Parts: sequence; structure tokens; C-alpha cells
Amino acid sequence: MPTPAIERLADAVSALDRRSRFELVDEIRLDFPTHHPQGMAFAKGLTFLSSVEIHEAPRPAADPALRTPGRGTGHVFVLEAGGELIRDIHLGEDTVYHPGGIDFDGHHVWVSVAEYRAGSRSIVYTIDPDTFEVRERFRVDDHIGWILRDPGLDLVFGGSWGSRQLYTWDTEGRLVDEWENPGHFVDYQDAQLLGPGLLLCSGISLLPQADGTTLELGGLALVEPLRQRITWEAPISVFSGAGHVITRNPVAVTADESGLLIHAAPDDGDDDGGTRILSYRII
Repeated sequence: MPTPAIERLADAVSALDRRSRFELVDEIRLDFPTHHPQGMAFAKGLTFLSSVEIHEAPRPAADPALRTPGRGTGHVFVLEAGGELIRDIHLGEDTVYHPGGIDFDGHHVWVSVAEYRAGSRSIVYTIDPDTFEVRERFRVDDHIGWILRDPGLDLVFGGSWGSRQLYTWDTEGRLVDEWENPGHFVDYQDAQLLGPGLLLCSGISLLPQADGTTLELGGLALVEPLRQRITWEAPISVFSGAGHVITRNPVAVTADESGLLIHAAPDDGDDDGGTRILSYRII
């Protein structure tokens, strides 16, 4: 059953709308090379931040499945409360080097690492937050951009490139369900479990503007994968100092007595100001 804290978090998220205001209450600048962060989870007083380091960028193609794989290194950085780096865990193999969105299930941090192209392949890992032991759980014949385990249902949920396909597996990697995402508002980049069968997904859409520039439109969604439906969505138009919408990549939410907190790391290591973990209170 959902705990009161989980129920409060889900209620606080669903109360957010276009009129909500975001107050920046904390900012932690990371003073090591962070590359291109992807997902974030809090576990045992630590912050886990996945990131991809690109050595050779894939050559683009109109069909993202036809991109070249490129070369890179997959990282999961382990941080203390003040942002100090205490561990750099490398994940992946060969052309499988792109970690995605991550989550903590109460026992392990779940991480998917994929080729940097659609319709490719992925390896699903878990990390023990006490020992940092890495364990391969299963493999998937698709690009899995985020992964999480629902301990109440003992199921694993994930999304493909842009989350156009949504998946459910058992913990051994046997496919339970696959369905097409009915929403086209944003492509989900990260996801977090809010309760049994209830996911908070975050992401962006890149929208062309009349002057030739591109707008990063952010968004959040509540998704119920067992019912194959999206139950709530809200746009996010809050930007970092480097000009990125805050739901661009890593997002995690928490709640306390005063309400909802959204934690995000939208900027890359080479952006102006570098990667910072930003915490916003919804007012």
C-alpha cells in the first residue's frame, strides 16, 4: 500500500499546473566533468547521477535507428549531499554506452544503458547503494531510455527512444506488456515511481520557431502503465541559466511539510556555468 509520504507526493505533483510558480531554493554546482547528465535518483543519503561521455558522436540520420553508434563511456556518478563526487561507476560495453533515466526501488538503483540510436539494444543494471556493486539484470533488443522497478508489483517499467514505446517486464527481463505511448506532448527522458503502478515521467519537445530557433518545451506526466494511460500532464517553462528547460534530462521530486520540491540537472558539463543540481519549491 502507498505510504502517506508517497500519497502526499503524488497529490502534490497532480496539483501542479500552468499557473504554478517555481522558487529556486538550492543550487549545487558540480566541480568535476559531468558530460551530458541523463537521470537522477536519491538513495541512502546519496545522489546517483547517470551521464554519457561522448568520444565520437553518432552521425545523424532522418531515421534515428540508422544513426551510426558512435563511441562513448557510460557513467553513474555517486555524490554526497553537497555534490562531492565519491564514486564514478562505468557501465556498458562496446557501443552500448548511453545511460538513461534511473530510479531507486528501496534496495537498488536501476540503470539502463543503450546504444545511442533508436531501435538498438540495451543492458539493464542495478547498483547496490551501500556497496556500489553492479549487477547485470537483463538485456533488451531496443534502445531503453529510462528504467525503474516497482517493488509493490515486482515489475520493471521502461521506455524506448523518446518513450514512443512503453514496456513492462518481470525482474528477469521477460516481457509482460508493450504499448504505444498515446501522448506526443513531450518525449520522456527520466521517470520516477510515485506508487504502485504510478510513474512520474519528465522530458522535453524541441519545437521549431518562426525565427529559425528551437524552443525546449518541458513537461511532466503521470503514467499508469498497467492501464496503458496518461492521467495528467503539465507543461514546464522554467529555464536554467544556460537556457535549458529544467526537465531536459535528470529530474527527481520529493515532498516535505511545505510542499513539492523538483530537483533537476538540465545543463551539461560544458555549458556556461557547468552542471548544477537545481532545487525548486512549487509555490
